[in-house]
Amino acid sequence: MSVVKINVLTVPQEQRETLEKRFASRANAVEGSDGFEWFELLRPVEGTDDYLVYTRWRDEASFQAWMEGPMKAAHQGGGAGSGERPKPAASGSTVWSFEVVQQAGPAGA
Repeated sequence: MSVVKINVLTVPQEQRETLEKRFASRANAVEGSDGFEWFELLRPVEGTDDYLVYTRWRDEASFQAWMEGPMKAAHQGGGAGSGERPKPAASGSTVWSFEVVQQAGPAGA
């Protein structure tokens, strides 16, 4: 059964562009991971400063393997040769976990 992980990132208005550029620069960083099924970065439209980072995985073990391997390595790396990590764009983060129990797609697809 697939699992969904939603990372809720609180991002002040002045940091939105920074966050989006950082995600764009990491394009394809997760797509080759075993068990990876889907990714979306969702920008808030109104009423909140929370971005949602949506990932879907074949199972919990696939997500955990990615967290302990490629994700951990990416977050431990420094800035481009500087040895320093850039300041986070988000001021807070929470992870929500779900199991997919029903799904639907467009008819005929």
